[in-house]
Amino acid sequence: MNATSHSADIVVVGAGGAGLTAAAVAASEGRRVILLEKSRYVGGTAAVSGGAVWIPNNPHLAATGVEDSYENARLFLDTVVGNLASADMKDAFLRRGPEAIRYIEENTDLHFSARPYGPDYLDRPGSSLGGRLMDPAEFDGRELGDRFNDLRPPLPEFGLFGKMMVNRADLEALLAARRSPKAAMHSARIVFRYFRDRLRGYPRGTRLLIGNALAAALYKTLLRKDTPIWLETETRRLLTADGQICGVEVERAGERLVINASAVILASGGFPGSARMRERLLPDAPEPLSAAIADNTGDGIALAEAVGGTIADRNSNGAYWSPVSLVPRDDGSVAHFPHLMFDRAKPGLIAVTSNGKRFTNEADSYHEFVKAMLKQNADNAYLIADSTFLSKYTFGPVPPEFAMRQKFLRSGYLIKADSISGLARQIGIAPDALEATIARYNTAAAQGQDPDFDKGGSPYNRYLGDAGNPGNPCLAPIDKGPFYAIKVFKGDIGTCRGLDVNTHAQVLDGAGAPIPGLYACGNDMNSMMGGEYPGPGITIGQAITFGYVAAIHAAGIKDA
Repeated sequence: MNATSHSADIVVVGAGGAGLTAAAVAASEGRRVILLEKSRYVGGTAAVSGGAVWIPNNPHLAATGVEDSYENARLFLDTVVGNLASADMKDAFLRRGPEAIRYIEENTDLHFSARPYGPDYLDRPGSSLGGRLMDPAEFDGRELGDRFNDLRPPLPEFGLFGKMMVNRADLEALLAARRSPKAAMHSARIVFRYFRDRLRGYPRGTRLLIGNALAAALYKTLLRKDTPIWLETETRRLLTADGQICGVEVERAGERLVINASAVILASGGFPGSARMRERLLPDAPEPLSAAIADNTGDGIALAEAVGGTIADRNSNGAYWSPVSLVPRDDGSVAHFPHLMFDRAKPGLIAVTSNGKRFTNEADSYHEFVKAMLKQNADNAYLIADSTFLSKYTFGPVPPEFAMRQKFLRSGYLIKADSISGLARQIGIAPDALEATIARYNTAAAQGQDPDFDKGGSPYNRYLGDAGNPGNPCLAPIDKGPFYAIKVFKGDIGTCRGLDVNTHAQVLDGAGAPIPGLYACGNDMNSMMGGEYPGPGITIGQAITFGYVAAIHAAGIKDA
């Protein structure tokens, strides 16, 4: 039986941050676009992420008062990334990134603001204390109308009441609400908005923030432009004629369909959910303990390989690492909770492996944290804190409120003991080893310096610490029982090894030549950071930049 045929100028495979960007740009250029998405949701991993976008010299830099330059950013990338990315790819990212942001803000519903203070993860030559990091503007989900439920909901563990989005400013206000009238007013305002939404029949809050806001704004753009978006559609194969991509074959609602197109842009989100591809390309962490979307199973990479595309060799890690803990949910499922920024840098927390010893600076980035686990050949580690810590800060998904701890204790996720030795026995660590580690750490905390790992020593450490803590914002004794532990595993927030592409995001074959009509971006494309993680937002920064680059080139725009 012949497949039903459709036609488009450009087909985009995957409706995450990169795919939404590519589709919105191509549609803005007047091209006929069809956006394909395997799952029932738009937004991909970007929709459940922090939404940060790292673009040096972005158009909002001047408003921050921070000085930066191409040369400074290039020095930073040369220092951190080195020869894991070509000079041409670094140049393309640094030059086309600001261009992409300008284009998106002029042609779509997505807008940004830059953080005046938001340090790069690594304190290296060329690093910056602010201006490079942008956040998407808050978005009113009601603007999506009856398509609101198409948007992938955020992880419930990152929200209030499981369905109310909060950002870092909201969380700080909620924690300070009993001490600050201003914080109390802010907290009351956002909580009132949430309950009003629920009373009006929305399944969750419509005040969208961070990654959900980014995805929603791009989705609205596509809806406004009447761009066909096919959800629950699997792309089965790429079609070629005389070495040129000429379309795709898909399966939708049990029907085989062909879409004829002059270009296909792959943006299916990499392979975090594929055990088979992880074993092949990510041998250090083959088990899919990922906080990324499980639907991302390497479809785009496999499609490209089938027509001669190649996977790049330049990649030091293969994934964007993050420690994850396994959180039991009420429905029987288990969440992979990424410990990104809300607990590890705070004063009064350490991490130990099975020998009871610290192994890294707990306040460093999540990527560096797991790199340290890999260096120790540690499949897991424990975060250790005391009752003082839990009364002030979130501990994974556990909020400071005492009553809220109980369900985490009942499920066994949060481990509690009245003494350090008792806690050690519960988690299978020699009591004398853990007691010695905490005694040494407490001595360092009292002095405000960490001679072992320099916790609190970098601008990024201090940024995530507690500025109100006396002395070092990342150090405080662990000395008031009960004591608590959470088990974390070497996980990730997405894969970063992918298809070899050129500066136009064209997929390259084994000879290094572009495959006409085939592009890759997002995590289907090999990261031009080469597996390193220089600063917050590099994943979406690359996704937006090369989603834009791919769409402009596929649309045939001159000088692209």
